[in-house]
Amino acid sequence: MNDISQALQQRVIDAMNRKKPLKIVGGDSKAFYGRETAGEILNVAGHSGILNYEPTELVATVRAGTPLRELEQAIRAQGQMLPFEPPHLGETATVGGTVATNLSGPRRPYAGSVRDHVLGVKIINGRGEILTFGGEVMKNVAGYDLSRLMAGALGTLGVLLEISFKVVPAPHKELTLYRSCSITSAISTMNSWAARPYPISGAAFDGENLYVRFSGSDSAVDAARKKFGGDELRDAADFWQRVRELRHGFFAGRQPLWRLSVAPAAPYIELPGKSFIDWGGAQRWYMGDADAERVRAAAVSGGGHAVMFRGGDRAQSFQPLAPVILRLHKNLKQAMDPMNILNPGRLYAAL
Repeated sequence: MNDISQALQQRVIDAMNRKKPLKIVGGDSKAFYGRETAGEILNVAGHSGILNYEPTELVATVRAGTPLRELEQAIRAQGQMLPFEPPHLGETATVGGTVATNLSGPRRPYAGSVRDHVLGVKIINGRGEILTFGGEVMKNVAGYDLSRLMAGALGTLGVLLEISFKVVPAPHKELTLYRSCSITSAISTMNSWAARPYPISGAAFDGENLYVRFSGSDSAVDAARKKFGGDELRDAADFWQRVRELRHGFFAGRQPLWRLSVAPAAPYIELPGKSFIDWGGAQRWYMGDADAERVRAAAVSGGGHAVMFRGGDRAQSFQPLAPVILRLHKNLKQAMDPMNILNPGRLYAAL
């Protein structure tokens, strides 16, 4: 365990006084994600350690620079897990980077996102103040829940120091079944099954096969197996890990990779290239050469938005905001980081 919060705070105060931007770095496993930002390196990887873990309370509090694998190993030893199944996307992934990017794995639509399981945070804002929001229980917020605003903010609102998470018991049994079908049939089936009382924890379509993972008690999983049919996937854990870590064969290639977040039941979105469906239809990965305007229009037609996840022009990373929403973002940035020194431009040019 290592506490360097005072040194980090002094660096932020110094940068504020000099009006010099800071580029916040942890494990750097997700440095490719979002827009480019420049500034003096503020390395938080040294601020690490599990501060409090109460298996009976289902709560873990850790410093932001803690390796994600370290936290997962500690709670796995107690038969528990992070419900949002976070992708590492590299051996050096940290807990802080997990929250800053708000990236979740295949369990996302069934168990919730990173943001949903953040109970509280401690941060350094752009004024150099150490602030604490939330706590270690679910019902601890009166007013605005600023702790969860840190999820997905990419460090633009504060330097994460500590995070408290809700953890959950690992399922007693897991089973993945698969069967061949068309993409239209896959979307229809995923949505039909999501409306039924079966313990689904993952549903994906790779262009040839529909894969559905069930997690829960023996009786619940066995009942779902009889209803769904199909073949059992023997290397299921490896399959879902490859999907989560973007190591499935679909993700190989040099073309830009887009992530379209749409309504689960949205019809198949046709774009030149190839597609992979996750999150029971709500996450549509697209790899191809369609321009940003066309991809974003396709996402909007499906009731959502698109993120240029990897490759391509990083200035096009995130869907442009409506003026009223952009104004809210600017007001929040002004309140938390008035000198605009924390990862400036990582989300949007104006932020």
